[in-house]
Parts: sequence; C-alpha cells; structure tokens
Amino acid sequence: MADPKGFLNHGREVAKSRPVDVRLKDWNEVYVPGSLLPIISKQASRCMDCGIPFCHNGCPLGNLIPEWNDYAYREDWSAAQERLHATNNFPEFTGRLCPAPCESACVLGINQPAVTIKNVEVSIIDKAWETGDVAPQAPERLSGKTVAVVGSGPAGLAAAQQLTRAGHTVAVYERADRIGGLLRYGIPEFKMEKRHINRRIEQMRAEGTRFRTGIEIGRDLKSTDLKKRYDAVVLAVGATTARDLPAPGRELKGIYQAMEYLPLANKVQEGDYVTAPISAEGKHVVVIGGGDTGADCVGTAHRQGAASVTQLEIMPRPGEDRAPHQPWPTFPMLYKVTSAHEEGGERVYSVSTTHFEGDEDGNVQWLHLVEVEFVDGKLTQKPGTERKIPAQLVTLAMGFTGTDRDNGLVEQFGLDLDERGNIARDADFQTNVPGVFVAGDAGRGQSLIVWAIAEGRSAARGVDRFLTGASELPAPIRPTDRALMV
Repeated sequence: MADPKGFLNHGREVAKSRPVDVRLKDWNEVYVPGSLLPIISKQASRCMDCGIPFCHNGCPLGNLIPEWNDYAYREDWSAAQERLHATNNFPEFTGRLCPAPCESACVLGINQPAVTIKNVEVSIIDKAWETGDVAPQAPERLSGKTVAVVGSGPAGLAAAQQLTRAGHTVAVYERADRIGGLLRYGIPEFKMEKRHINRRIEQMRAEGTRFRTGIEIGRDLKSTDLKKRYDAVVLAVGATTARDLPAPGRELKGIYQAMEYLPLANKVQEGDYVTAPISAEGKHVVVIGGGDTGADCVGTAHRQGAASVTQLEIMPRPGEDRAPHQPWPTFPMLYKVTSAHEEGGERVYSVSTTHFEGDEDGNVQWLHLVEVEFVDGKLTQKPGTERKIPAQLVTLAMGFTGTDRDNGLVEQFGLDLDERGNIARDADFQTNVPGVFVAGDAGRGQSLIVWAIAEGRSAARGVDRFLTGASELPAPIRPTDRALMV
C-alpha cells in the first residue's frame, strides 16, 4: 500500500483546465500542461491497495492499477510505466479519452471521491515519454508469418503492435489518408492532440510495423486478394455506420452526421484546409445526441465561432448520484459536464425532433421538437409541448449501428454476422472464415476505447495461436476473470 493514511490525509484533486476564454481561441488540449505532476504523488497515495481491487473489475484491460499507483506515489516513473504498459499499449490515449469505469469501481468511491486513476495513468505515461522510457521493442526474431490488420483505430493499432512484437510481419491498412482511425479524425484536437498518435506510429514503425494509407479493403483491394497475400487478417474496421434520423426535412442542406462534420475540423489542424468546409461560424448549431460524440460537436462548434449551440437528448437528464439500479461497483449513468459543456451552450433533455424546416434555397433554418416522457415503459410525446428552435447547422450524433457494408468487405470475405449486425467471432476472435479475425467495434459494436485496445490485444493472441499453434503473448484479462483470480 502506497500510504496507509493517504486517503485520509488527501482529498481528490484533478487536472486543472485552462480558462474557457483562453482555450476557445485555440485547439490545444484543454488542460494546463504540467498541472498534474506536482499533485500526482499525493493522489496516487489515496489508493488503498484493496484486498479485492474492484478497479480491475471496472477496467476491460485489467490494468494493474494499485501497482502503478504505488510506483507513482514513490515517483518511480520507470517502474510505473512498465506496469502500465503490461496491460495497455496506449495509456496516453486512454488516460485522455476513457470515461474511467475503473474510478466508478474504486472501493474508496463507496463513501469518498474515488482515486483519480485516469489522471495518475496519464501522468505516468507523459513522464515516460519525457524521460525516454518509451522505446521501440523490436522482436528478437521473425516468425516468417505475415498478418494484415485492416483499420488503424485503437483496436487495430493494439493488435498490430502485439503481433509485430511477437515476430510476425504486420501491415496495417487504413482507408483514410492518415493513420489513427477515429483517434485521428473523430476525436477533436482539444481532447487529444494528434502528436500523441504520431509518436506511437513512429515507435511502431521502428518496431517493424508497416502502414498502408489510402487503401480501402473491399473497394481498392478485394478482401479475397488480401487473404491470399497474408497468412492471417485482423479486421478492426470499427462500427462506422451512423444511426440516421428519418424525420421530414432531413434532406435539407446543413444537416450532417457527426463524422461528416468532426473530421473536417481535424483536417484544418493537420493543415489540409485553412477553414473547414463545414463550419459553425456565425450559425445557430443544434447537436442531436447527448453522448461524447455530441459533446465533441459542441466543443468544435464553440471554437468555430457558433452564434449558439444547443444539444438535444431524447432521454431524461441523469441524476447527480447513483441510481438504485446502478449500485457500486457498476458504471453509473450520471450527469456529466465535459470541458465542451463548460464552454457554453444549452443542453435540453427529454425532447424528440419531429421535423426540420428550411428556407427557399433548401437550407435548414429551424428544428421542430416536442417533449417526451416514459409512459408504460415507452417514450411518448407530451401534447402541447411542440416548439421550434433556430438551426442553421445540425449534427447527428446518435451513435452507430454496425460496420460499413457498402465497400463489400463483409460479402467478399463471406463473413457471418451476429444478431446485432456485428461480425461474428469465436472465443479466439476468429470469424467463420479460417485465418480471419475481428477486434473492436466491428465485432463488439460501438464501445469504449479501453474495450477496443483490450480486444485488439486478445485478437492478436488468437492470431498468434493460429499461426504458431501456441502463443507467448499475454492472455487476455477480462474483468470477470480478474475478479475470480483475486
């Protein structure tokens, strides 16, 4: 245990954010650089090294949280990053983007504010990059086997890195012009600067991973040809089919899916555009969807100079405290104020869009909505609550329904789908086609970044077993397994 009285002597402190009026003028990460290191040792000391570390149960990666908390408390950064990397390939990604289910499962959180696990994690890895502890880990020998990884999001990158380190020759195929998947073009710069992706890619290149951008499997290169070229294939193509809103007026100009809007803002930061082709500047913006993607649209619209920003959510406003049906250590649905929400705008709950109204040129101008409530378990419109709000730019951030079926990848491979429309796989993450594996959202459905990395690592172990008959890669640690092991 780091400090037996740490949780008694120190309260919870989190990373400090830059002032709103300052950070809205740029696209840099919202947090004050270096603000965590002076406090992180005390924060790590609040970890009680519980006999049953339920934080493990909350983390899909099975992160060894009490162990690296102890090292962080002692400021042994080298040992801390080694324990952190033992289960997580990219802690600088998760430390910035994960909603931290580990903190919801923290035992201290029963009657006190939980340990700032996420802040400790990102402090360890940022310090490791600063001190040079993060170095390429090239394999000692090559297996002679080749693997294609399709998709370069967190699942694909994790699988590729694990397989490269196991000695296989790995090529990552990405249909976009840059590596990173949704990390690159779905996550705004103010949540994670892309330099974090770039240096990981350079590490992976130094280890031997090869990258092929601008190639869409199924369209630019047939799936069957890919399978002939490689001994195994890992599909980490995500669940990129966005849920649409079939309301009257949907065809009006100015209504976009979130993933049509967000990538263009990121491309501005990459230097591809001077200004985004779809911009919120001077417009009344409505974001439909109350999740993290919706919040990303809100923050992006603020930085583009929107006249107003309104975020709509069909469900009721979550409570400030755990609901009875979401007891500790489960992940509760709580009212959350992200950095984007701190920056302004209005959030409206329990409303449903009825239709859109445009001008004579076919541009959206108004969004009509109605309040809804649960009646006998069903969402029902409340009579007399109809109204309209100005909407000159509308983004749909209502989640995703499955992997892309338009490029022919699924059909060309002859893959089976499960009842939810995801690519079916077995316990080794292998599909019905021998040698073809699936990881991340493509097989799991839309989920968290920690699940993507965990599945990429697990799929890599399945591939290694398929290619060699055994595997030296770490066995996947699932939350339930970790709870039973303790």
